[in-house]
Amino acid sequence: MTKSTKSAAKQPARNAARSGSADRRGSAASSRGEDNARGDGKIAKTQIIDMVAERTSLNKKQAGDAVATMLDCVVSALRSGQSVGLPGLGTLSIAQTAERSGVRPGTSERITIPAGKKVRFKVATTLKGSL
Repeated sequence: MTKSTKSAAKQPARNAARSGSADRRGSAASSRGEDNARGDGKIAKTQIIDMVAERTSLNKKQAGDAVATMLDCVVSALRSGQSVGLPGLGTLSIAQTAERSGVRPGTSERITIPAGKKVRFKVATTLKGSL
């Protein structure tokens, strides 16, 4: 059985990033961690799982299942048109957008952007006040 060329092409890059020692990663890995601590970077799902595991009695596998389940519940609620309130964080909701005209950046051609749906996020006042 052979792997598809798409996944085979991506796999060496993934494995190289995972299998590298801390010495080879150098300051880039440590600076990314420092950026996340300062709020300059993005926190990955695995980092959220690690934080949940540290703060609860769950192991990493259980924490990963809990985080994945929570995200699946949020996505399915949004797909069904419901708003999702996250206490202390904010509210996610779906908003309908109208058809509108726009300009294609490379050619300055006028285009029509079709109507659609967007995810909106309204920040909770408690979070807004604490920032």
